[in-house]
Amino acid sequence: MHEILQPEGWAKPVGYANGVAARGRLIFVGGQVGWNGQCKFETDDFVGQVRQTLQNIVAVLAEAGAEPRHITSMTWYFTDKAEYLANLRGLGEAYREVIGRHFPAMAAMQVMALVEDRAKVEIQATAVIPE
Repeated sequence: MHEILQPEGWAKPVGYANGVAARGRLIFVGGQVGWNGQCKFETDDFVGQVRQTLQNIVAVLAEAGAEPRHITSMTWYFTDKAEYLANLRGLGEAYREVIGRHFPAMAAMQVMALVEDRAKVEIQATAVIPE
């Protein structure tokens, strides 16, 4: 469906791809945060917010007939790098629970703040539904 781009001789990345080539209908998911469909935060737990954020992405994708396997790239923004690194195991579990074992091209970065004060993470995604 999508071609993973892995240059020869490079170490294989864990939990993401260096690049993805795809053809088809493009789906752009705006930055999602860890609140529910009524814009209410149900938790201040970092992993809980990531899980909800991923579920929100899946819900938006479904509106276009897309699934998590169609995601080609994700950009993660979080407010605390130390909290992100301290929760890698839980993040991996939440990711696999919602997205599965599909690992698109990804970038992750700490930001000073997010627009929603209570948000600890925001994730933007791009997906391609094959032609």
